[in-house]
Amino acid sequence: MIPKTTRIESKHIRNAARGEQCTLGIIGVCNGNPETTVLAHLPDESHGMSRKSDDISAVFACHACHDCIDGRIKWPHGDAGPREWYLRRAQTRTLRRLIELGVVTIKGVKL
Repeated sequence: MIPKTTRIESKHIRNAARGEQCTLGIIGVCNGNPETTVLAHLPDESHGMSRKSDDISAVFACHACHDCIDGRIKWPHGDAGPREWYLRRAQTRTLRRLIELGVVTIKGVKL
């Protein structure tokens, strides 16, 4: 197990979610309204009691999709397989968008 370290927090990453499209896009849930999009933290090893996951373990989520992944509304597609697929896809989409916006940079990558 990786020891707990300082939480990675970025005001720039959190603010980048404003006005963006939902990267989760859960069929039957997503409201498609970028005005409701926020940075939604995913469960990972960096979170714990009274501690959100790192900001790098998050996605752009509309209000409805955020409620779904946080368990405030029921997951619409049965088992965990599709849920994990949606989370992984959204995390990749979000990282790509953060790179496009210049919020996150990777050495040698030019878009």
